[in-house]
Amino acid sequence: MIPGLSTTGSYTTIVPLLIFVSISMAKELWEDLRRHRLDKVENFSTACILGETIGVPHSAAAAMLPSEASSWCSILWKDIRVGNIIRLQRNEPVPADLVLLHVEGAQDTAFVETMALDGETNLKGKICLPSLSEYGSVDQLASSTLEVFVEEPNLDLYSFNGNMTITGETLPLTNEHVMYRGSILRNTSEAFGIVVYSGEDCKIRMNATKNPRIKAPALQAEVNKVVVIIVLFVITLAISLTISYQIVKPKERKAFYIASASVSGFPIFISFVILLNTMIPLSLYVSLEIVKLCQVFLMISDLQMYDENSKTPMEARTSTINEELGQVSYIFSDKTGTLTNNSMQFRFMSVAGNVWAHHPSSQELQGDDRPEEELPTYALSPSTVRGPLADHVSTRDRSSVERTTSDLLQCLHEHPDLPLSQAAKAFILSIVLCHTCIPETKPDGTVDFQATSPDEVALLEAAKELGYLLTNRHAGTLAIRTSSGGAFVTEDYQILHVIEFTSDRKRMSVIVRMPDGEISLFCKGADSTIKGLLRLSELAKQKGRDVERRTQARQSIEAENYVRRMSTHNAKKALSGHSSLVVTRMSIPGLHTVDAQDISAKWLADEDVEILASPGEAEFPLRFSYQLPHRLQPGSPGAQEPRGSGESQLRDTPMDDATLFEKCFQQINDFATDGLRTLLYASRHIGEDEYRSWSRIYREASSSLENRREKMEDAAMLIERNFELLGATAIEDKLQDGVPSSIDRLRRANIKLWMLTGDKRETSINIGRSCNLIQDFSDVTVLDHEVGDLAQQIHPQTWKMKHAKVAHSVVVVDGQTLSEIEADDMLYASFIELAVLVDSVVCCRASPSQKASLVRSIRHRVKGAITLAIGDGSNDIAMIQEAHVGIGIAGKEGLQAARTSDYSVGQFRFLVRLLLIHGRWNYIRTCKYTLGTFWKETLFYFTQALYQRYNGYTGTSLYESWSLSMFNTLFTSLPVIFMGIFEQDLKPETLLAVPELYNFGQCNRGFSLTAYFYWVAMALAEAIAVFFLMLGLYGQATFTNDNGLFSMGDMAFTACVVIIVTKMQYWELQNKTLTCVIAMLLSIGGWFLWNVILGATYSNNTIYDVKGGLVTRWGRNALWWLCLLLIIITVWTFELMTKMAKVAWKPSDVDEFQQWEKDKACWERIKLLARDDATINDRGAEIGTSGEEDVKREREVQELLARPRVMDGEAEGLRRRHSAHDGAEEAIELDVLDTHTGKSAATVLSM
Repeated sequence: MIPGLSTTGSYTTIVPLLIFVSISMAKELWEDLRRHRLDKVENFSTACILGETIGVPHSAAAAMLPSEASSWCSILWKDIRVGNIIRLQRNEPVPADLVLLHVEGAQDTAFVETMALDGETNLKGKICLPSLSEYGSVDQLASSTLEVFVEEPNLDLYSFNGNMTITGETLPLTNEHVMYRGSILRNTSEAFGIVVYSGEDCKIRMNATKNPRIKAPALQAEVNKVVVIIVLFVITLAISLTISYQIVKPKERKAFYIASASVSGFPIFISFVILLNTMIPLSLYVSLEIVKLCQVFLMISDLQMYDENSKTPMEARTSTINEELGQVSYIFSDKTGTLTNNSMQFRFMSVAGNVWAHHPSSQELQGDDRPEEELPTYALSPSTVRGPLADHVSTRDRSSVERTTSDLLQCLHEHPDLPLSQAAKAFILSIVLCHTCIPETKPDGTVDFQATSPDEVALLEAAKELGYLLTNRHAGTLAIRTSSGGAFVTEDYQILHVIEFTSDRKRMSVIVRMPDGEISLFCKGADSTIKGLLRLSELAKQKGRDVERRTQARQSIEAENYVRRMSTHNAKKALSGHSSLVVTRMSIPGLHTVDAQDISAKWLADEDVEILASPGEAEFPLRFSYQLPHRLQPGSPGAQEPRGSGESQLRDTPMDDATLFEKCFQQINDFATDGLRTLLYASRHIGEDEYRSWSRIYREASSSLENRREKMEDAAMLIERNFELLGATAIEDKLQDGVPSSIDRLRRANIKLWMLTGDKRETSINIGRSCNLIQDFSDVTVLDHEVGDLAQQIHPQTWKMKHAKVAHSVVVVDGQTLSEIEADDMLYASFIELAVLVDSVVCCRASPSQKASLVRSIRHRVKGAITLAIGDGSNDIAMIQEAHVGIGIAGKEGLQAARTSDYSVGQFRFLVRLLLIHGRWNYIRTCKYTLGTFWKETLFYFTQALYQRYNGYTGTSLYESWSLSMFNTLFTSLPVIFMGIFEQDLKPETLLAVPELYNFGQCNRGFSLTAYFYWVAMALAEAIAVFFLMLGLYGQATFTNDNGLFSMGDMAFTACVVIIVTKMQYWELQNKTLTCVIAMLLSIGGWFLWNVILGATYSNNTIYDVKGGLVTRWGRNALWWLCLLLIIITVWTFELMTKMAKVAWKPSDVDEFQQWEKDKACWERIKLLARDDATINDRGAEIGTSGEEDVKREREVQELLARPRVMDGEAEGLRRRHSAHDGAEEAIELDVLDTHTGKSAATVLSM
């Protein structure tokens, strides 16, 4: 390219460079245009504003209404300014931070959904200032003088300070008066507000990452190091060749034709640099973009990541970090909408010490005119039962459950006067009375419920299906319709007082005047709170402690068994001599390794559980995994009595208080352990005099101007006492399909999962248990700034994690505690140290900025860890942008997170396939493409360096310049690109069956300096073989008619092309398809076609005798073709011997599994282990499968379990044994340790 210095022609470098750069520019343009279109979606959303409203500069921190009302008009969100009056209608998003001015309706309360802000599913009530309620409409407000003063913009979502001046009166503004951008108006027909923050000043934008970092894959840093090494190698080689030229330079004087043509040192050095510069692969980065774009296309084309329910495909908004999907060590997940399905389902109720399982009917009972005896009964699928609740399900016969709510309805109908029936009626009535829901009757006569909490909706829906329907709520009166004597009867209940739920009280109460005139108090709340308010509170507390003692003892036994199994398993591995990959707890997941012998058969292991119980364990009801339903021991507190005598006994006589407490508390403990949200219900009767006296006290407290909240709580305590226990409820915050099994597989892949949510602590812990993030025997550490010194809470647990054997550990921390930890650098460092050591972290009440801070801390402080953040709301955007990989879920909270993410999926379960299959494939493809590119450049251009000895180190090129220019572009690009696109070292079923194989990317085994030097050594050896075989067999032959420079170079060129194509598409490629044939034909055929065209059109025939070379001269020489064949066969033999030696000497886990995939019997078992748990209900039964399929699966399990097993301790692990009969049958036995349950099983794979 440089005249007078380039020895390879003027366009050798610039032509391929222009081609690849143009492709890269086109790709970046396409991505920028796509982002621009996504940004326009939100910026060009419209809002309705009062046309004449004026904007006041924010520095004044005030806004004023106009003197008179005007018409409403539409405005783009990007044009909204402080001071605009916004009108919102039901289900409309809030476009800016607003102070509420007016609400249409009798409630004077606007309900907003804030899932996108804080992740909470509860609706929040926003109210207007009392002085504003005097104005009947916005028109009346517009005629008044109003000023709003607010604090400077900040990112605190849970507090707001400001004031409003109305006609000279100044009133304080708090968080309950403000609707933030990102909220959605619900259950309110219309609301009006004045903008106080807009654009980037909004709270949600203040919590967002202002300047998101540019994401670059970690692999790129390693590649850059290699490129630097290659640059140094090229410079060193150029210097060496220059020195060699200076050594042989005196000999030029003896050659008359170049005696006066000597060149000084620097120009000859530059010529060597130009000659060898393409050893630095200019095409690597650009071609890699093509590879990654094609990888993206394959990912989005995977129909198994298509969500049928929401019609949402997998989408990719970047291709830069595809390979990092195969290297993830930490996952930071939102809860609401990501792990959960944003829906609550009533599952169980405990009445009179008995558990009744509930399953909603296919036809709702809204407005049903049929008599009670004709109401549908509810068949409960055993798939809805797990853990201790599975006591009601037979292990082998899973077709029925002991007691369901349909049985309870039958009892109420047939025996309405029994104690059990009376208790059940009182309990269901408490459900339908103690709430704040508002019923809405639709045009078709059905009734829906609007509430601030989805739990209340689930409870009322269950009560409706049990025959108690709330039909109306007006002026403090509840109308409830029940069935009596075969007809529906509606009764009115007057709500005298509602003592609302608060996080401190952990309960809510209602005082009701019953239809007979009596006054009753109904209370629901957390069991820890209600126990102390019962009439026999001391007895209740004692029984609660007994239950807790048994639970802790049982959890301790399970934890000890888990640690013992892990220790025994690892000891056996050490004795067997397998030291490569043993499952251990590591603080840095990237260092974790796994052996091929550790093939995990979780599904099989769960059916093959060894129950180890000591004599002292009999008093504790043991719990098992969800997949193995069991019965409690007869007589244990939570056990059901069998039908028959036990049932009649329950019906005939009431249960004494001690037994009732013990049974109920054991049952709610089991509910909570299974991750269900539990509530205790209690009631008491109140006399008229007591009520009037208390009502006066409560009214004075509610009107107090000082410490009003504390006084109201003190007043509530005066009447919330001496309760009678009614029962308990268990509600499931329904998880998305496949979440528990997905988390289990991710854990087996050595990925640590953190749950970062804005929800309450209790809710977060319950969800953590239900999705298997928190195990039943987990050591849960709750960090709370209100309990005591945080350092004293963190340091002992850190010491315990480092020095004691902990089966499974989880840290729970809330946002306020995290704020105090972050304020102290030393304390924050200690917290991160603990967080890295434990298995999981649950962070509740976390703001978006705190989520991003945690992700940033792990990204910076844990060396080599690749982080992934996944969420579906606006509050997740900051952490999605902060993580190495950001995954958005196109869910119910909208598309904000999906639009800003790197990749998006429809449900959490698709993350397993995205990481374990596509992520691993992409990592391996990218690594092989990169190594293959370096290898082929070294192979090809090192022959140039070897040739310099035979041309006097003058820098003459062995290859013709135009052919040299097209080497990377036309002849060797497809083989490496196709390998980077289509390679699959293992099949999807294998990767799903053995998630431990995912550690290949976590340990950076695909690309490293060691791997690079191995490939370079192979290239150098093969380049030497190519060059010297060409030179010795053909170049120095005396009996050939054309062994000139071009014919020798063409032979070496042809050999390199064939060797490169066959290595990339045969020797190194496991997934051989039609694309291999296409790449070979296009590359090798294209090279020979190029020779034909070049020989016919070449004009400058001075240096290289190109004209007609292949067709008319050396192409007709048999020696040329024979030498070419010998060169290729020699290199192929070298490749084959190297691969055989590597597999025989030190086979990798991939080598082992590739062999098992070829065996039919092994492959059938691998497919069995790889069954997609996303299609399996998380309770253990397949959705939509018939009973025959379950029976068949059970038979298969029994056949597998019946196979003989080798129990020799020192020989456990991977081994081959021959049949004792004829030696013809060969089997591989795999010692399996399920790292999830800690149970051991042996799987025999017949060979």
